[in-house]
Amino acid sequence: MPSDRHSPPLYPLRFDPVLKAYVWGGRAFESILGRQLPPGKVAESWEISDHPHGATAIAGGARDGASLGALLSDYGSQLVGRRNAAAVARRRFPLLIKLLDANDWLSVQVHPGDEYARVRENDLGKSEMWLVLHAAPEAEIILGFQRETQPHELEEALEGGRVDSLLHRVPARRGDVFFVPAGTVHAIGPGLLLAEIQQASDVTYRLFDWNRKDDAGRARELNVAQALEVIDFTTIRPGPVKPVRLGTGAPEHELLAECAYFRTERVRIGQDSSFRGACDGSTFEIWALLEGSAAFESSGGAAALEAVSWLLLPAALGDFAVRSVDGAAELLRVLTPELS
Repeated sequence: MPSDRHSPPLYPLRFDPVLKAYVWGGRAFESILGRQLPPGKVAESWEISDHPHGATAIAGGARDGASLGALLSDYGSQLVGRRNAAAVARRRFPLLIKLLDANDWLSVQVHPGDEYARVRENDLGKSEMWLVLHAAPEAEIILGFQRETQPHELEEALEGGRVDSLLHRVPARRGDVFFVPAGTVHAIGPGLLLAEIQQASDVTYRLFDWNRKDDAGRARELNVAQALEVIDFTTIRPGPVKPVRLGTGAPEHELLAECAYFRTERVRIGQDSSFRGACDGSTFEIWALLEGSAAFESSGGAAALEAVSWLLLPAALGDFAVRSVDGAAELLRVLTPELS
């Protein structure tokens, strides 16, 4: 069981990202975000993660260098909150935060739900959402089906090289939000830089990979049989999420997406304005600065952020404020919803 008897007080947490090199990646984290990268293609940056395929370490403060998993073990619900007792019992932080640089098409793929993933993969299911940070003029994604489709039609189209005719393509522009529940067939197209909020899972079933090969001349593995077992064939022609305004005053605050696993909000803070909140023990909060600069203040410590960067506020942190610095700021707020 977690114990904080000898642990230092919690504070706003930054992390050193874990980079992933895949065939579809590029250099946008360097050219657009100004980050230093190793040579070659960089496809994903895991910003906050407790998954064994890429666990992030704390950057700075009393727990500098410790893993997110070690922090969860030490602090339990003080870190993640009462709403996430299952995560404490499972010993895995419930969400995984990524940036994705799509320099080429990702595979056409699908993620399973919780029960299938637990039984078949010993992992969580994967529902996710995307926020478009940058988009080339003709950028698009694939999301769901173009029309009502039967499993045998999809299988025949895959075998005949005609799968693209069944898939729903959607233009993607900066600021767009897409919700991708488990079971949704999807693919991200070239020219997109995305923030992804997802369950802490790394289970992907590829249906089609555009007949390409990796740098060693090998085709990547497909998982058609598993994909056909988990696809939601009722997902037909979905589009971007329509944000919902929260309140009427300043700062501008809107709900982007909400499901059983996460709730995401966008907050725009004008010059010399602030947003005040409280981590009251019910849930952690994750804040990302998307544009501008901002400062966080709390009794547990202060932090300055530049775009695009992330901060994890522990559930037991208490009252906090975020204010804009040198002009307006746009931020993403992520938390876990109340249990039903």
